[in-house]
Amino acid sequence: MKKTLVILAAGIGNRYGGAKQITPVGPCGEKIIDFSMYDAYKAGFEKIVFIIRKSFEKDFREEVGDPVSKFMEVDYVFQEIDPEFAEKGRTKPFGTAEAIGLCRGHVDGPFAVINADDYYGTHCYRLIGNLLDEMEGEGKYVMMGYRIENTITDKGHVSRGVCKTENGMLVEINERTHIEKRGECAEYTEDGENWHPLSEGTPVSMNFWGFSTDIFDHIDVAMEKFKAEELARNPLKAECYLPSVVGELLENGKITVKVQECPDKWFGVTYKEDTPALVEALARLTAEGEYPSPIWG
Repeated sequence: MKKTLVILAAGIGNRYGGAKQITPVGPCGEKIIDFSMYDAYKAGFEKIVFIIRKSFEKDFREEVGDPVSKFMEVDYVFQEIDPEFAEKGRTKPFGTAEAIGLCRGHVDGPFAVINADDYYGTHCYRLIGNLLDEMEGEGKYVMMGYRIENTITDKGHVSRGVCKTENGMLVEINERTHIEKRGECAEYTEDGENWHPLSEGTPVSMNFWGFSTDIFDHIDVAMEKFKAEELARNPLKAECYLPSVVGELLENGKITVKVQECPDKWFGVTYKEDTPALVEALARLTAEGEYPSPIWG
């Protein structure tokens, strides 16, 4: 079995204003995803599965998939808007849980999951790779946990899975879709009016997971429930989030999740205004020798 990294890259990038997955941010025009793949390659990952939209397949293959294919096996999964709901005006697929469910048959053992538009740091891939090597049995997953203060932007709100842990294990996770930097740290709101503080050091999920293949069966069940309930109530905007599926499985005692703390600072391009800080950080890391320039040269 090849150690596999699944990359969620089907997001349209509404808040960013474009196809942020292929926006150049590195010293030689590299994309943020190039740095993630290079870190995974150094950590022993041998296969990449991209989840993308068919509409930008050609550009994505040429700019992202083809260069890395000389170093790792590359595979593609396509996540699209359900035609029935597109006719009604829906503009997005059904969410990250659906995306991972589409990977059934494309991975044959424990695998890691990341977002295409997040820079996770230089240490995390080796950490999660080791945990994947040690993974035994079904329903024993892992998650990279980041400190909330290392994952927020000054430019607007973000979505994070806010976690409660005990003895290194995940106890509870709640998807908070509107978190902002306010005051000393961060706060979230669910209604736009009432704000709830998140203390410094609060662990959050950045959608960096390690799963065994039984997750596909759990997602099938979750998607059926999602379509019958949430989607029926809100057919144009409801999404089935991967952290929410994990949270419900935890609550029902069907899985365990080991949380690996990651000290690195997150960088991303949730908003265009985030880009200069990311460009500066990647240029510094390249100058310090963390990355070759160009990466795939």
